[in-house]
Amino acid sequence: MAERLGLPTSSLARWVRQARIDRGQAGTRDQGLLTSEERTELNRLRKEVRELRREKDFFRLAAAHVAKEQLPPKGFA
Repeated sequence: MAERLGLPTSSLARWVRQARIDRGQAGTRDQGLLTSEERTELNRLRKEVRELRREKDFFRLAAAHVAKEQLPPKGFA
């Protein structure tokens, strides 16, 4: 079938395997693997975590900069 469609056999097998997982018909070897929906959600959450970490780093640097400006100049008493 894969050859008739011009696809590598491994690609077709991977698609069939994922379709079985998505339908809840995973074999014992495939137990614990993510459905397509779960994989999409995982990717979305990973992206959100990256963005939140960037924001946290930005605000930490901004706070350090503001705090530094609040200090009196060194060398003057």
